[in-house]
Amino acid sequence: MAKNTATKEEVEKFTVGRDRELDVLLAEFDVLGSLAHTQMLESIGLLQTSELKLLQKELKVIYREIKAGQFRIEPGVEDVHSQVELLLTQRLGEAGKKIHSGRSRNDQVLLDLKLFIRSEIQKTVVAVQELFEQLLALSEEHKDKLLPGYTHLQVAMPSSFGLWFGAYAESLVDDLLMLQAAYRISNKNPLGSAAGYGSSFPLNRQLTTDLLGFDSLNYNVVYAQMGRGKTERNVASALASLAATLGKMAMDVCLYLNQNFSFLSLPDNVTTGSSIMPHKKNPDVFEIMRAKCNKLQGLPNEIALIITNLPSGYHRDLQLVKESFLPAFQELKSCLQMATFMLQNLIVKENILDEEKYKYLFSVEMVNNEVLNGVPFREAYRNVGLAIEEGNFNPPRQVNHTHEGSMGNLQNDQIREMMNQTLATFNFEKVQSAIERLVVDYRP
Repeated sequence: MAKNTATKEEVEKFTVGRDRELDVLLAEFDVLGSLAHTQMLESIGLLQTSELKLLQKELKVIYREIKAGQFRIEPGVEDVHSQVELLLTQRLGEAGKKIHSGRSRNDQVLLDLKLFIRSEIQKTVVAVQELFEQLLALSEEHKDKLLPGYTHLQVAMPSSFGLWFGAYAESLVDDLLMLQAAYRISNKNPLGSAAGYGSSFPLNRQLTTDLLGFDSLNYNVVYAQMGRGKTERNVASALASLAATLGKMAMDVCLYLNQNFSFLSLPDNVTTGSSIMPHKKNPDVFEIMRAKCNKLQGLPNEIALIITNLPSGYHRDLQLVKESFLPAFQELKSCLQMATFMLQNLIVKENILDEEKYKYLFSVEMVNNEVLNGVPFREAYRNVGLAIEEGNFNPPRQVNHTHEGSMGNLQNDQIREMMNQTLATFNFEKVQSAIERLVVDYRP
């Protein structure tokens, strides 16, 4: 049998995978971490003040290069941390070699991921807020237009477009509560945990925590390392919750655009046609959105399967999490932004319930009317059922719902207040102020 003669280059290609490509997404956060870390090193005497000034100035130059799209990881350089250190060493000499004191690539990538997550969650929240406002605006605009409600996909009771749009707005509030919990888990500083067992240097972990705007530390250094994978799984679960709301809405839209329902329509410029059927107007945007959101809902399970049988400490398996996790934010943001755009183009049909096939939607209204006139509920139910069976059911096609959250009392102001309260808990301003102080002389 021929001996396997895999070269070092082949081993490197297999183990590095897409790491260099994906690490570019972490580059600006790696520099932010180094800006804080070098200040801490100077405070404990591991850097001279003159060295710190040189390093801070050059790190901000690299930060500016990253923002301008001029940063790349060179061939033969393993990751973003090594590339930043290489640039500093090339430009500053010995001072550049000192920045790795007191940290490991393990806590460095943990830090980069947490800073990346914080930034991406903030962008996601902005996109959610825009979709939320669009949904509430449509809920108010179309609140008096009735829509069939279904259970078991059978015609059930009257609903309204006010309720339908508003339901997805309120769903986003609960989704953001999950995202807020994921944000709090992410907003803890792992720097100083090194390879997972701390350092013999007298590090000041509270200083880097304050400089980077974290709420607190991951105190136990072993647990800090255990947070790799766990953090991504928790964040992915929150993203999946948002994706589930979007996916369900996309399915509703596809259904309501179907000619057999015909509750909604879209202009030609946002639909696609068929290669052989000239009458077709396909809702491809919502179909792609539905599929993307279904993929996102699988992400927490994918991460869980990678990390589920790993003992404590770092393992190279964790590298693979990045391949699905880092791009997930952009996938979700594109869906949120496209949903907002497409909703602006939706055309809502009026007088849907005038069609004969929807008259049985009002059976509950008739039962309730009899009850309000003193007939016991079970007797009223039998009376209306008998009228339907005998073909004598001719209800008035109006509804009078007044309780909280019903067609006549949507409670959209209360839903907006819940959203505002949830948004306030993120406290993005603290993080933004800390980052601005770190890169004070950076100008885009």
